[in-house]
Amino acid sequence: MMPFTPARAHVSPNRRAAIALLAVAPFAGGCANILPAKPERPLVFDFGPMLVPAGGATALGLPLALGEIEVTQALDSSAMLYRLRPEAQRLRPFASARWSAPPAELVRQRLRVWLAQGRPVVNIGDTLVVHLLRIELEEFSQMFETERVSTGQLVLGVSLTRRTPSGEVPVAQRQFAVSRSAPTADPTGGAIALAQAVDAVAAELAGWLDAVMVR
Repeated sequence: MMPFTPARAHVSPNRRAAIALLAVAPFAGGCANILPAKPERPLVFDFGPMLVPAGGATALGLPLALGEIEVTQALDSSAMLYRLRPEAQRLRPFASARWSAPPAELVRQRLRVWLAQGRPVVNIGDTLVVHLLRIELEEFSQMFETERVSTGQLVLGVSLTRRTPSGEVPVAQRQFAVSRSAPTADPTGGAIALAQAVDAVAAELAGWLDAVMVR
């Protein structure tokens, strides 16, 4: 009797390709799962277009030299910072958002445009200008009272001096502190609130300068 030999099944080339793909698929899926996810780009904010006060520029006041704005190390970057109660002493950066430039640059640009509505504004190196304005940015963050309620907090320290033949003489100094409610409890709402706070401080600063600058 002849020994029994099982018959070999005939597999078409197309079926072989399909089987090979099924065998590889689990490994391909595993590789996809271990690959790092593509990082999302952070949202970038500035103060938006400025609304020029109604009536435009008034009679030009005394020229003013505006210095660079001084900042603490925490504010010396383009990070958008926030505080969260009850740990309000801790500044934290948003991972998903940043400013288009360091806050000191954005604030200085905005203040310069505002102040130029009433007087010539030049850089502090212009030795022909008598009055010098120096500013320190002390606080610029979004404060979260709760997860849903937040405000934009801005604090500026301002010093006005006057050039004389014997050197600079102090004229006046003041601290400006303004907060504005954020319409939403996220970086977008914080950017809106801080832009409004800067405009409010700029208007207040312009009025203060009119009162303290003497001819």
